[in-house]
Amino acid sequence: MSLGKLDPCYAIIPARYHSSRFPGKVLADIKGRPMFWHVYHQAKKCALLKDVFLATDHQLIFDKAKALNVPVVLTSTKHKTGTDRLVEAAAKLKLNAKSIILNLQADEPLLKPQMLEQLLIPFTDPKVHVTTLARPISLTEAQSPHQVKVVLAQNNLALYFSRSIIPYPDNPEIKLWGHIGLYGYRYDLLQAFAKMPQTPLEKTEKLEQLRLLENNIAIYVSKTQERTIGVDTPEDLAKVKAIMEKNSN
Repeated sequence: MSLGKLDPCYAIIPARYHSSRFPGKVLADIKGRPMFWHVYHQAKKCALLKDVFLATDHQLIFDKAKALNVPVVLTSTKHKTGTDRLVEAAAKLKLNAKSIILNLQADEPLLKPQMLEQLLIPFTDPKVHVTTLARPISLTEAQSPHQVKVVLAQNNLALYFSRSIIPYPDNPEIKLWGHIGLYGYRYDLLQAFAKMPQTPLEKTEKLEQLRLLENNIAIYVSKTQERTIGVDTPEDLAKVKAIMEKNSN
């Protein structure tokens, strides 16, 4: 890997209000603060980031962020994906053309700042344009279609992502890798990505990152032992609250 300097790095947290299973979840109270604030607070601990912003489609979230001094951008309600919201926010923020932009999740308050470093460090190689994370998972975890799996080449580039178990778990020496839905992009690649039409495998698996692979754009996968819990239901929120209470004691 030919290492160079790291271009200016920013994180944007898309935070939409409507969620089919848990509407308004990013405003859910955790220890006196909305969920999105905890994600922002954790991201701010990453020393490699110049700044962190929230990008939302809802006035309630916008107003709450302003009240808590969280930098926020109000974006369209018509975006189909978090990536589209990310692109609009980056344009409104007038970020430098050479910026590296992290796409975080507003429903993962257990995010750890070291995970963001693991997303950013590969960009010291000018050949890297997109990064994401994966962690070792058990066969039991892999059986859930909600846990996306990724197969890696020997140079840590993604070969494929799937909701099915990949590779076929016949060899106990082969590790199964679970994808963590955090991404880093060079700004120019992010803009190009948003303009690409959806691709067949992306539609089949319902995994947006496959659009990149189907267009021959490499995704570098950093291996991590860290994990987060995405809050999709009130039951998930209760688990996260219990963990955060335990960690604060």
